[in-house]
Amino acid sequence: MLSHITLGTNDLDRALAFYDKTLAPLGIKRTETVAEYGFAMYQGEGDPFTLFICRPFNQEEATHGNGTHVAFLAPNHAAVDAFHAAALAEGGTDEGAPGPRPHYHENYYGAYVRDLDGNKLQACCQTPD
Repeated sequence: MLSHITLGTNDLDRALAFYDKTLAPLGIKRTETVAEYGFAMYQGEGDPFTLFICRPFNQEEATHGNGTHVAFLAPNHAAVDAFHAAALAEGGTDEGAPGPRPHYHENYYGAYVRDLDGNKLQACCQTPD
């Protein structure tokens, strides 16, 4: 259903350091950086979906959307925990510690953080650990 998601940043180098460490536990890696255009691409192994981190093309300040977040699928609970810990270690802020979310469904396990520009991110596992 989706091709890609783009998240804006006001400091590309700082954002890439954050995303490199935060997405690694989920098996998501930076696949390309195009410094002259101010963006980088992240993908999971064999996954056609792409996450773009970039300076806004209109050269205005990057802002985050209230009520919007990007959820990454994690292979297990440990990866959710590692995602959350890595985000906090890289300067992200906690928006919901790792744990069960039974109000979504019985096997839902997730964690929420904000990146350095205020974008809300989530890692979730929807299978029993």
